[in-house]
Amino acid sequence: MILLGLTGGIASGKSFVGRRLAFRGIPVIDADILAREAVSPGSEGFSEVARRFPEVIKNGEIDRPALGKIVFSDPERLSVLEEIVHPRVRESFLRERARHGDAPLVVYEVPLLFERGIDSDMDRVLVVDVPEALQLERLMKRAGMSSDEARRRISAQIGRGERLSRADVIISGELSEEETDRELSRILSEILSTQPPTQKGG
Repeated sequence: MILLGLTGGIASGKSFVGRRLAFRGIPVIDADILAREAVSPGSEGFSEVARRFPEVIKNGEIDRPALGKIVFSDPERLSVLEEIVHPRVRESFLRERARHGDAPLVVYEVPLLFERGIDSDMDRVLVVDVPEALQLERLMKRAGMSSDEARRRISAQIGRGERLSRADVIISGELSEEETDRELSRILSEILSTQPPTQKGG
């Protein structure tokens, strides 16, 4: 099995690329979905969030926009949330990876892949890239964020230059569906035709 890490800056289009990969029948494990499941109502993670962030619990659920505003404006509280979520996501990822053990290629879509050192577990890393100006535009338009809030979300991730320098493969997040599919065909052919290096992690 080749593990392909899929990442990119917020609003770069990585979820779109992930959907196009899944359309080909490639297993795509989405860290955002795992993170939501880790703190779903009734779970231990939810109880921990309720204990540490009681102000974001409304009608028995987590008010995610309210939680986002809190943690992305306070690094200490962001660390608290990460301590709750990340270990549980890691466990879920390992289960999902084992479930797809017979697949020649499995994609792990992770927004903070480099920031969390998850790239060390991957055989290859595919970065979806767009200019920061487009990230800002998308966040303000799609998520209804102010310019300041959008910039805080972007600055919570590593810089574009570092992300690109650490990528094995890069794809533009500005491509059409047809262009994306064509580029993915080329990328996947290249990845699957080469022997992956010895996996760095487990």
